[in-house]
Amino acid sequence: MFEGFVTERVDVGEAELLVRHGGEGPPLALLHGHPRTSATWHRVAPRLVAAGFTVVCPDLRGYGRSRGPDPAPDHRPHSKRVVAGDIAALMTRLGHPTFAVAGHDRGSYVALRLTLDHPRRVTRLAMLDGIPITEHLSRMGPEFATRWWHWFFFAQPDIPERVITADPDAWYRADPAVMGADNHAEFRAATRDPRVVRAMLEDYRAGLTVDRADEAADRAAGVGVDVPLLVLWSLRDDLAQLYGDPRAVWAGWAADVRGHGIDSGHHMAEEAPEELAAALAGFFAGR
Repeated sequence: MFEGFVTERVDVGEAELLVRHGGEGPPLALLHGHPRTSATWHRVAPRLVAAGFTVVCPDLRGYGRSRGPDPAPDHRPHSKRVVAGDIAALMTRLGHPTFAVAGHDRGSYVALRLTLDHPRRVTRLAMLDGIPITEHLSRMGPEFATRWWHWFFFAQPDIPERVITADPDAWYRADPAVMGADNHAEFRAATRDPRVVRAMLEDYRAGLTVDRADEAADRAAGVGVDVPLLVLWSLRDDLAQLYGDPRAVWAGWAADVRGHGIDSGHHMAEEAPEELAAALAGFFAGR
C-alpha cells in the first residue's frame, strides 16, 4: 500500500501520530472514520497524488498506530477540538500552512471542527457520509435510534470495552477481498488492541458530550463554514434515507455547498475509489 509515500511517526504535542504522506502540489489531509485507519485511503490517496496533490493520511489520535493521552472523565482528550488540533499541528510540522481537508464518518467531525477552529488554514472542506453531530441529535427519531444505536451503546461506561474486546473479530467484521488484504490486516490488528478500542469509544463519548456542546456554542455564536464545502454520501448507506438530501442539512452551516451521492456502501474509499478520487480531485482543484 501507499507506494512512494513516506510513513513516519510525528510528535504533535500531547499525541504522536502515524502518518503517510506523499506527492507534490497543493496539500490536502484525508481523515478516516471508525473503525478504520489511514490505510482505508490506500486506493484513493495514490490517485490524488497522480492528480497533482500532496496527500497526508494520518491515523487519528488513539486509532490505528497513533497514540495520545489516557481518557479523562470529561472525554476532552478525545474531543474533535483536540483531535483537530493534532491535525493542524501535523500539517504545520509537514510544512503546510494552509491545506484542504476531507473527512469520512468520524473523521468528518474532525474535519468540520478543524475548519471551524482554524478557518485561516483550511481552504476547502469535503464531508463524506457526515452531517454535524448536533444535526443528527436534533433530528433524531426512532429510525435513527434504531439504526445508529451504537452511538448510545458506545457512550456507556466500561460495558462496551468488555463486550468488544471479548471477541473483536466478531464485533468488527470486514471482508479482506473488499478492503484489500493489507488494509484489512492493519484494521484487524488495530481493532484487536484494547487501547485502540478504548480510544475509539472515547471518540463517541466525546461526541455526545463535549463535541455536541462545542457545536451548539458555535451555532449560537453564528460560526459556520466559510470555505467551499463538498458533501458526498453513499447511496447504499442510510444518510439520505434518514434526512433526505444531505446538502439541504448543510445549507444552514455553509453558503457554498455542493455534492452528490456515490454508488457505494458506507466505506466509499474502499468500495468506490475511482469515483471518490475523481470527485475530490475536481473539487480540490477548484472545479
